[in-house]
Amino acid sequence: MLRFPRLLFATALVLVIGQGAFAEPYELGREATPEEVAAWDIDIRPDGLGLPAGAGSVVEGEEVFVEKCAVCHGDFGEGVGRWPVLAGGQDTLDSEDPVKTIGSYWPYLSTVWDYVHRAMPFGEAQSLNDDEVYAITAYLLYMNDVVDDEDFVLSQENFAQMRLPNEAGFFMDDREESPVFARSEFCMSDCKEMVEITMRARILDVTPEEEEAAAGSGGEDAAAEQAAAPAADVGAVVPAPSAVAEPMLIASGEKVFRKCKACHQVGEGAKNRVGPILTGIVGQPAASVEGFRYSEPMIQAGEGGLIWDHESLGAFLANPKGYMPKTRMVFAGLKKQEEIDAVIAYLTSTAE
Repeated sequence: MLRFPRLLFATALVLVIGQGAFAEPYELGREATPEEVAAWDIDIRPDGLGLPAGAGSVVEGEEVFVEKCAVCHGDFGEGVGRWPVLAGGQDTLDSEDPVKTIGSYWPYLSTVWDYVHRAMPFGEAQSLNDDEVYAITAYLLYMNDVVDDEDFVLSQENFAQMRLPNEAGFFMDDREESPVFARSEFCMSDCKEMVEITMRARILDVTPEEEEAAAGSGGEDAAAEQAAAPAADVGAVVPAPSAVAEPMLIASGEKVFRKCKACHQVGEGAKNRVGPILTGIVGQPAASVEGFRYSEPMIQAGEGGLIWDHESLGAFLANPKGYMPKTRMVFAGLKKQEEIDAVIAYLTSTAE
């Protein structure tokens, strides 16, 4: 019986003391200088307001990305372990397992630039200079097929002209103007007696802890599955698919080829990008695509008579740098034999 009055008295006492305390200024600290404010004022608006002067190309961005970003995000933005995927994911937003990337989900390029500038690389935030941020952003645009020219240069001059694919998928929150929020009183009668939870939000955990990187969220199952899968060693003989490859194998290879699309194109209208066109590459001599600047080891291999048959191509796909030291191809390789078989079947089908 005495707790309630004492609580009221204590609350009143705090209010009285508080009013007296705020009657006079504390006179602590000082007003921030313009330079100090500018150091914190680093956000970028969608229209480009706030961007610093600078520029960076796709090629430059690839070099910085491989050095500073690929350890977590993969050489081509495919994500390592449970770290975020940065490329692909188009047409997955309406699926049960959407892949939310810059190319499939993000609405504004300013968010990409701002986040890379503000928080990346992980553990070394704000260590990149402005030109490096422009270059990485340009490379991310390239990996997501927003730009298709490896010579593309992003700068503060053309930044506002860039549009991400899902910009139209976002709109201003107008819920406060809806009839529900316009009510002055809410009905609290005839409520449901019980509420049943039918669905729970999925925990993303896109920044894994070190001890959880190999485990959490299905990681143990994935690791076991990978361990059980046959490894594709350098020099392994890849069986040639039949003359008419199984349609399911080709379809599977097309999906696996998504790991390659950041650098390679196939089919009608294909262009050389960071890597050469791969249309009909199976059975062709190495370094034979016109207009592409190959590395010296690849040129020497072609002059030495290397033909991309099923055996040589399979060994290269398993371990590019192990098969051909000093190649410019930075992809670590496909570790599952079934993926290698599928990709070769798909590439074989592109010649038809």
